Amino acid sequence: MKKLLILLFALISTLLYSQEKQPKIGLVLSGGGAKGFAHVGILKEIDKAGLQIDYIAGTSMGAVIGGLYAIGYSGNDIEQIILNTDFEAVLRDKLTRNTKPFFEKETGEKTVITLPVKKGKASLPRAVSKGQNILNLLTELFASVEGANDFAKLEIPFFCIATDVETGREVILEKGDLPLSIRASASFPTLLIPVEINDRLLVDGGIANNFPIALMREKGADIIIGVDVEGRLYEKEKLNSVVAIMGQIMSYQMYNKSNLQKKGADFYIHPKIYKYNVVDFNEKEKILEIGKAEGKKYSDTFKELATLQTYKKPKKVQQKTIKQYLISDMNISGAKYYTRSFILGKLKIKYGDTISRKEITKRINLLSATKNYERIEYTLENIEGNAYALNLKLIESKDYASLKLGIHYDLLYQSGILANYNQKNLLRKNDLFSVDVILGDNIRYNLNYFVDNGFYISYGLTSRYNNFRASTKFNPIVSMFPNINSINLKYTDITNQLFIQTTFNRKFAIGLGVEHKFVNATTETIVSENVNDDEEFTFDNSNYLNAYGYIKLDTYDKKYFVTKGYFADLSFRWYLASSDFNNDFSKFAQTKGTLGFATTFFDKLTFQLTNEAGFTLEPPKSDVFDYYLGGYNQNYINTFVSFYGYDFAELSNNSFIKSEFNFRYRLAKNHYASFIANYARLEGNVFRNLDLFQNIKSGYALGYSFNSFIGPVELKYSWSPETQQQYWLFNLGFWF
Repeated sequence: MKKLLILLFALISTLLYSQEKQPKIGLVLSGGGAKGFAHVGILKEIDKAGLQIDYIAGTSMGAVIGGLYAIGYSGNDIEQIILNTDFEAVLRDKLTRNTKPFFEKETGEKTVITLPVKKGKASLPRAVSKGQNILNLLTELFASVEGANDFAKLEIPFFCIATDVETGREVILEKGDLPLSIRASASFPTLLIPVEINDRLLVDGGIANNFPIALMREKGADIIIGVDVEGRLYEKEKLNSVVAIMGQIMSYQMYNKSNLQKKGADFYIHPKIYKYNVVDFNEKEKILEIGKAEGKKYSDTFKELATLQTYKKPKKVQQKTIKQYLISDMNISGAKYYTRSFILGKLKIKYGDTISRKEITKRINLLSATKNYERIEYTLENIEGNAYALNLKLIESKDYASLKLGIHYDLLYQSGILANYNQKNLLRKNDLFSVDVILGDNIRYNLNYFVDNGFYISYGLTSRYNNFRASTKFNPIVSMFPNINSINLKYTDITNQLFIQTTFNRKFAIGLGVEHKFVNATTETIVSENVNDDEEFTFDNSNYLNAYGYIKLDTYDKKYFVTKGYFADLSFRWYLASSDFNNDFSKFAQTKGTLGFATTFFDKLTFQLTNEAGFTLEPPKSDVFDYYLGGYNQNYINTFVSFYGYDFAELSNNSFIKSEFNFRYRLAKNHYASFIANYARLEGNVFRNLDLFQNIKSGYALGYSFNSFIGPVELKYSWSPETQQQYWLFNLGFWF
């Protein structure tokens, strides 16, 4: 009856007044996170009916969808955008591994928790994500209205709602940067950090006004269609996440306000999506279908309203073609701690490049992956013809320092807890200081200081302390003490390096440096005529000085459970001097290389091939720098190399060549089964003749792996047909 009266009133109004006085129709879309996808079904029916919307208002997800509709996207267009978007990756600021700086690939990816450090104290992060991926996506989608600062002048006038964190009051956003305003309206607390606009810190508008019907009426709308995707309060069994609990807390006040607002809507539409919550983005197809079903119920109503509109503006259609922009100038504002060469070196954009907005987003991801920026905005300013200036506005992160934590267990180093302190801008611009302290059965540390100069030569220093004890068939004992099969080896390494490095496309690095190394290898197992009963037998206790160089390539898509890509690590060391514990040092050189390749078939079966080789020129008399094969750890140092089927350091010689064939099948999400076969040959000079298949050592392994939030959890059974020995291998957590 109410709907009929409204239509009758609108019809009389249309007859009495001119075209300009025809009823103005306002559309209000509520917030609701993933539930907001249901709005699209109503928009599609509005499009089919030919109904012209004269004003749109939205909150949170309603602001996103309403904003898109306001600039000319149809309901079908918005549906395709939703279906083609990975919302988990967008909301969590996930980036592919190839966007990470090369330094991060080498030294990162080993911690579980990251806590910002401010004034010397660790604190909780402000949110899960900075929202850069969302801003990038919105900037792309709203490119056609870039520079339009008055939302009332859009194809359909528009405003959205945010909440002022300081006062808790609603903020109407109807002027300024449209993508940033919508990003502010959708800043769900704990999930996305707040957005600062005009000196106000803004979060999700749903907190203050999730359904702005009254504001729409103030804008002069005669007929208001309100689409409400709010749910209802959940029972305690469903409050099983931080986001769910925060959503419940936000809902107390939100529902009370919205109940009052609902009465002001002439047509109140409420899709029944109670079973879904604000983060059910993986259920987008089902939510879209619910919206379509609800929209069809109002199909006739929309058609009747459309008949009242005697004058309709031509509807703007969003262009589907991908425009290319010639970059003739670049302007950067907000750069304080990071130089222009650093920024441009990460962006990989040069004067004269012709580039699309989607490609610009990819380049911004390269800069965002440095984690140096809280927000990166850009505009394209037309200079002449197809020539544009790329204007970057950077807001550098104030989280200069962080504390990262990780845990690990393996059979060599045993238990370890990693505490990583990371600080940027410690001594100068572009620098990064990082120190790992590993507490547990074998205390270790790893310190890195790196100055990343982007286009130009970078430099740094590293310092590492490493020690372990292992029961092993350490091969130097065989020639010296034939009656002893294994020893309890105590091994200590302290390495300090100074180096220069240049990188290309975050995949390829070349470096040169000098290195000081102290090696101490002892055992209490052996007692000889030259050693007292209460003393350790020492294999080596010397300082070494060498020059080194390396070439590295890393295009693997993941550090663990790789599915595709290439890897190379080729190094050369020339040992120039030594304190010479054994009084027999002479200069020698070593080269070692690893080449890897991975590919995946049928989306589940991955084949990974890893080839390794090492060679010693003018071998020293000391055996401590022989190549030692055995065990399976991924955190070996110096000349220790993993080899399934043999015990740690069981095989050794001056040179080796090894191939590992890894077949890994994904049983379910994060669950893997693997079969591994590796083969090796060790000789004084393995390359002396072309018959590399003589005296081949072989080993095999079967394993199960789980990719957990603390890192890989792996259990493997390995054996070798040559020795008839079997080993159970286990590790827990990221390798460090």
